Amino acid sequence: MERYLVYLLCSLMVGLTACKDTENPDVTNETTYPIGVVSTRLGAMHFWLYNETPVHKEKFIELAKAKHYNQFTFNRVVRNFVVQGGCPDSVQYFENSPFLLDPEFHDSIGHTYGALGMGRDDNPGKQSNACQFYIVCKEQGLPQLDSNYMVFGMLIKGGDVLEAIEKEKTNTLDQPDETIPLDVSIQYYSENALLDSLGFKLP
Repeated sequence: MERYLVYLLCSLMVGLTACKDTENPDVTNETTYPIGVVSTRLGAMHFWLYNETPVHKEKFIELAKAKHYNQFTFNRVVRNFVVQGGCPDSVQYFENSPFLLDPEFHDSIGHTYGALGMGRDDNPGKQSNACQFYIVCKEQGLPQLDSNYMVFGMLIKGGDVLEAIEKEKTNTLDQPDETIPLDVSIQYYSENALLDSLGFKLP
């Protein structure tokens, strides 16, 4: 019954855009694309997830659907560098983590403004820890991180939210004075819906 109601609502929407359905991406006959949505008390950011980094993309989707990230916050905010969310930088979350991923570096994917990457410790294999992610907030980007840290997505809507997070007051450990809880989800958009709702044209 719920699936039928979702389909009915989609069919009644004005225009040809597909309904965004987190659990059932195939409700419509149109091809849909997973978009990472990071919601906070300051607003929501939407991210395109690169097909060129399939392992990181799928793990992020898996953890988002499991609501894994929602137990954490944006725990590190560094102006002109990155805002970081998910698990803290601690042995508890990094030593023998079940979420370690081998790198999938691509020369065409770098640390531009709004790049979505996965954190890691100083392990020699440069394995990412999918438990943690960061967003580049330096306007000129951070090319020095390329081929060292994994970028698997890019910001396509919510630049004002990223700026607001970056401007939050922090302590000497770069932790926000006021907690910024995470609500990370996956929403599916058709090509038309991406353009109409998010102003994003498929690459």
